[in-house]
This record gives sequence, structure tokens and C-alpha cells, in this order.
Amino acid sequence: MTGAMPIVFIVDDDISVRESLELLLRHEGWQPETFASAQEFLDRPRTLVPSCLVLDISLPGLNGLELQKRVAVERTDMPIIFITGYGDVPKTVQAMKAGAAEFLTKPLNDELLLSAVRQALERSRFALAQDTEMQKLRNRYASLTPRERQVMALVVSGLLNKQVGAELGISEITVKAHRGQVMQKMKADSLADLVRMAAKLGPARQAIHAA
Repeated sequence: MTGAMPIVFIVDDDISVRESLELLLRHEGWQPETFASAQEFLDRPRTLVPSCLVLDISLPGLNGLELQKRVAVERTDMPIIFITGYGDVPKTVQAMKAGAAEFLTKPLNDELLLSAVRQALERSRFALAQDTEMQKLRNRYASLTPRERQVMALVVSGLLNKQVGAELGISEITVKAHRGQVMQKMKADSLADLVRMAAKLGPARQAIHAA
């Protein structure tokens, strides 16, 4: 997935901007996709490859800042580079506070844009890799039996096998057996490793319990 060709999405209602950016980005070896409106972009099915969004802040219909809010919720792995023809300071501040990777003014400086895109794609690649790793961790945790999850929770809280057994009303030998299964299913090399996994899972553990 993270080895796939990166996509740079361009949303700008000015066709000359779209075409010039498309040529520039294709020349760098990236795959550009252009859209004249925010809605056109939203209608495109999501692809799980490293990507970023070069977005005009002033668009007809759904504007750039409104699209940024949608992307921040639905596509957290996609950094946004804002472009604008107007020196609108309040909008710039608003966009950066909401997590924009960069804010560039037209006419665009090619080198500045390419540098911003390069950094944004690297961020996206890292975020996708993290998401993949997290999903693997959730799947491993979901494979545990309810009893194994109980044992894991008590073990990572620092209790000894004997204490875990007393807490759950089972023998120490049974605790050891469950603990061994937990370590194997979670692919944990050590207790410290298991503790780190539990910390990463955080709220996900509660969600799986609730399900």
C-alpha cells in the first residue's frame, strides 16, 4: 500500500492552475488528479495510497476551509496544502490552526510547492503505515477470548500471575496458560512489549469489549 504511486489531488476552479499543476506534478513522478470543485473531489472513492491535497481556499459551493473540515474527519492521512490568490490573513490563520500542512499564494513558486508536496506525501506515507500497524494490533486483540483479555488487562497493570489468579478466581497454572496464549496471539516478545501494545490500543480495547 505505502509502496504505491502517490496521488496529489488538486482542487481549483481555475482550469489554467489545474493544468499547470498537473504538468508540474506529473513531471516529478507523482500522479496528479484534478477537480474543479470540492464536491467533485468528495465524490471520488477513497484510495489508500500516500496522498495530499492541493486546495484553493476560494471555491464555488463548498469552499476550501469547509472541505478541510471534512477531510480532517474522513481522511486523516491526507495533508492539505492551501493555495490562494488573495492575501487573506484570517483565513490563513484559520487553515493553519485546523492543521493545514502549508499555505502558498499565487502565482505559485514551483520549488516551494514541490517541497511542500514532498513533505506532505511523506507525512501521508507515515500515517498510512501507522494505521496499518494499528489495524493489525486491533485484529490481534480481537482474536483474544474474553478470559484472555481479562488476564492481559491485569498483567499489563503490573499484577503477578498469583495475584491475577486471585483476582479472577482461577489457578496460577491457568493464568500462566492464558498469559502464554495472550503473548502468542498478540505477538509480544516481552511483558514490556505487551504493555506498549495495550497503551497503543487504549480506547480500542474498550470498543472491542463493548462489541
